Amino acid sequence: MYVGRFVVVGPEVGAYRVSSRSFPNRQTLDRDGTITVGPTEAAEETDNPYISYNCVQLTDRGAVIGNGSHVDPIAEKLALGYPAKDALAEPLLALDFEKDDYDTPRIAGIVGLTDDPSANAEPAGYVGTVRRDALLVEEVTEPTLVATYEEDSPTPFDLDATDAAGAARELYDHEFEHRVCAAGVEYTEDGFETAIVNE
Repeated sequence: MYVGRFVVVGPEVGAYRVSSRSFPNRQTLDRDGTITVGPTEAAEETDNPYISYNCVQLTDRGAVIGNGSHVDPIAEKLALGYPAKDALAEPLLALDFEKDDYDTPRIAGIVGLTDDPSANAEPAGYVGTVRRDALLVEEVTEPTLVATYEEDSPTPFDLDATDAAGAARELYDHEFEHRVCAAGVEYTEDGFETAIVNE
């Protein structure tokens, strides 16, 4: 089954996978904790605005993951102290679904949400999507998937991985079709760990 790009978000671990039939020549790059999706050297030139973007942004309050340019404003609002639901909902609503041939939904999540890491509070996870017919944002207590196609509503997902590297690998290896690359993020007591998979 082809579900396009997808995220899996939990309170402490999350991951994102690029799956693509049209633009397979892409990779994830780690830029000091910010993970960027971009074209490989073999990629043909394109003016498509949805090809390159930050897919993981770290803040002091949580890690934001998603499938496009909305990741940055979500991270900015989270860092400014917005409640998680608002930090997700406002940029998703403002940017809306992607204006391509498929009305591709925007998907995003927050992993490891905490307002005071020193208080030993349990981290929280949130997932959201905006598509042509709905804006959905919800808190999650277990790994939850949302994809751009077919699985475009938050759905529980059986994620075995407990760290960033394992989550990135597990999503990359998942049976969904047309895998391209993946990124993972993990909340720890010392901050966030990230990982990438390109093959």
